[in-house]
Amino acid sequence: MNIINNKPSFSHTIMKKHQKHAKLTRRNFGQMAPFELAILGTKCSIIKELVKEVSLKISHKYKIAYADASHDKETLAPSYDEFTFHHSGDLKNHGNYHMNPYTDKSLLASYDLAFINGNHYPGKQQILILDSEKEASILKRIDQLDNIAFLINLNHKSIIFDCLKEKHPDIERLEVYSIHDIDKISAHVLKLIEANTATLCGLVLAGGESVRMGKDKGLLDYFGKSQRVYSLEMLEKLNLKTYLSVRKEQKLDQNNTIEDKLIGLGPFGAICSAFQHDPNIAWLVLATDLPYADEKLIQRLIEERDSSKVATALKGKNKKFPEPLITIWEPKAYPIMLQFLAQGISCPRKVLINSDVKLVEVPDDFITNVNTPEEFTAVKKDLGK
Repeated sequence: MNIINNKPSFSHTIMKKHQKHAKLTRRNFGQMAPFELAILGTKCSIIKELVKEVSLKISHKYKIAYADASHDKETLAPSYDEFTFHHSGDLKNHGNYHMNPYTDKSLLASYDLAFINGNHYPGKQQILILDSEKEASILKRIDQLDNIAFLINLNHKSIIFDCLKEKHPDIERLEVYSIHDIDKISAHVLKLIEANTATLCGLVLAGGESVRMGKDKGLLDYFGKSQRVYSLEMLEKLNLKTYLSVRKEQKLDQNNTIEDKLIGLGPFGAICSAFQHDPNIAWLVLATDLPYADEKLIQRLIEERDSSKVATALKGKNKKFPEPLITIWEPKAYPIMLQFLAQGISCPRKVLINSDVKLVEVPDDFITNVNTPEEFTAVKKDLGK
């Protein structure tokens, strides 16, 4: 620091006043997607065909994308963006889009796996195809090969080049498959996706204002302790690291709390605040006004979890809509919820109704909400039986 007469210089004073952006936890992305596999080492046509064949084996279970580069030098960007919709779900999009490290991630945020043509773009993890004719190509991209998942032999003459052995002394220990063994390659890819499944944590919604009840619903006693503590202990018993979602003015003598950052949005804001706290985990949300939700019900919800969906939610067999406040919300739900919020919608049920979710049907009584003193008295009496 430059000091004149024992005082900081003007430039230092300016620097000291400068405030950086808020320190937010970022979602774990690779170059383009939350989980990606760059395939390289051979012709682009072979890579594309491999992606097609493997995707046919695994797309029933997970949402897959493929990022490639066009080889057409005559192509011009359109003067307007075209969206062609089909009732089957097929969408053809022809638009003017320039690649950007931030918007690219928004495009691929909802995918469980993005295959990338590694001949054009890098990826966080790689599948290396051993093609004896492509040593120069490998040498050119040697620095991109920093996390190889497994190897694929293009033919019986394929060899591991010396440059690869120098870069990765243990490369010969990696699994090697024939390019024709699509079943084994697909099985390995499935294991990689499953290993990348988000950790599940619990979130007890304890920040509601309980206007109709007239008192904090989280402090109501159904089972000899507050429902807030009961719910927290139940989720922890199921081996979930669990947090209490609270309002700023609530003074709780606990460390495991997440304060609402989106004020005035109710449960929607609480869920988004949890994702802001950590966007890389899935949140099992449980409201304190659902006293019939017991350990067996929560265990079933966990067992039924489908991480390829936006969420896994319970729905009463005779009810029209799912219950958003006893739901597993996957990390891919966060950007979707923010898109709804940008439209002025802060209803988590609307997000479930209009998203790709898994519904688990249960008897209606299990998801009975208690909102008034009269309902509390009746339910407590019923539970006492």
